[in-house]
Amino acid sequence: MAPAQSKGRVLLAYSGGLDTSCILAWLLEQGYEVVCFMADVGQEEDFEAARKKALGVGALKFHLEDMKREFVEQLIYPAVQANAIYEGVYLLGTSLARPVIARGMISVAEKEGCELTQPSYVSHGCTGKGNDQVRFELAFYGLKPSIKVIAPWRIPEFYTRFAGRSALLAYAAEKRIPVVQTASKPWSTDENLFHISYEAGILEDPNVTPPADMWKLTTDPLHAPDAPERLTIEFKTGLPVKVATEGGKTYTDSVEIFVALNTLARKHGVGRIDIVENRFIGVKSRGCYESPAATILRRAHMDLEGLTLDRNVRALRDQFVTVQLSNILYNGYFFSPEREFVTSCLPASQRTVNGTVRLALYKGNVIVEGRFSDESQKLYDEKESSMDELGGFEPTDTSGFIRIESIRLRKWGAANIQKGQAGTAPEDVYGTRV
Repeated sequence: MAPAQSKGRVLLAYSGGLDTSCILAWLLEQGYEVVCFMADVGQEEDFEAARKKALGVGALKFHLEDMKREFVEQLIYPAVQANAIYEGVYLLGTSLARPVIARGMISVAEKEGCELTQPSYVSHGCTGKGNDQVRFELAFYGLKPSIKVIAPWRIPEFYTRFAGRSALLAYAAEKRIPVVQTASKPWSTDENLFHISYEAGILEDPNVTPPADMWKLTTDPLHAPDAPERLTIEFKTGLPVKVATEGGKTYTDSVEIFVALNTLARKHGVGRIDIVENRFIGVKSRGCYESPAATILRRAHMDLEGLTLDRNVRALRDQFVTVQLSNILYNGYFFSPEREFVTSCLPASQRTVNGTVRLALYKGNVIVEGRFSDESQKLYDEKESSMDELGGFEPTDTSGFIRIESIRLRKWGAANIQKGQAGTAPEDVYGTRV
């Protein structure tokens, strides 16, 4: 059983970095037993070194969960089907990983609860200004309403004591916590299989150009190969099921597909963005992201939809599912009734998104070179679309179509003329007169 003086057991989302290592020591100092948790969601990490560090600081246990497949199949691929994107630019790499990590944490907390000492708390190292604190905690409560959360960066006793990095470094030295100095890399990162993000430090000035050595995953497009590299991606119901490269390699496993696309995209400098976004809590934030495979998949998937998806279905999906799911993911409402409802719309919208897209990767660009699908026979008629033959299309039918479509416009134009609001001057025609 837990020692009499213990306040309880805490499951800490541990990264192995300065912040969570200091939080681990601080929780122990406060009288908690601490179990550390790490999720392998595809980040390039020395997990064994993190384990040794956590146990060395004083963690009771260290749990490492391989969650890459769950991440790809349950979060990334539905986002691909939805063409999920936040504010038109951000592909949601951090947002997508949080529900997986949270579910893994709650699962481990419940396993630990089978013992006599119940882990009644979870903890994280998210800052008090960021989105991740919201994402993690809403997920925790959606999965286990009775869980208690310790968020040190929102506890005055903690954040006043550790007001800056120097205070954390001094505390780490006091507790003999090994720290890798990163003064030469003045920004913070978050990495998973989908992407890596960079923020804070010198990047807080939105007009500072990121240094060339910041970008970890992708080749500088200026230094990428001078020859394009070609590949094909096959989709079934909007999901990538096969990737074939011009080198003769084929991938069909979901995780292997994503890893292979990452490798190709990184080589050719695909997937970099530098943006200012609106955080859920109301603060604007500058972030730089590398999302190699995700950029390829979104480009290919959207292209195939142009060939295989009904116009009105696509419009409804774009206007509702894409926008709503993107906001739900970004804001941390994954474990919610609205997310269940929105994702339930995906299978119907993707039923016909079957086919293959041919691509070329070249100096940061994803170039579509062609696409084909058996589904296209139902929607795309080459003869009907041709400018060289009628193909069963009767041009005179369009006259009636235009007459019907112009009824309201004629009435609007006539009303403006009666009011004297219509004329032929540019400011009248384009509505720019003040």
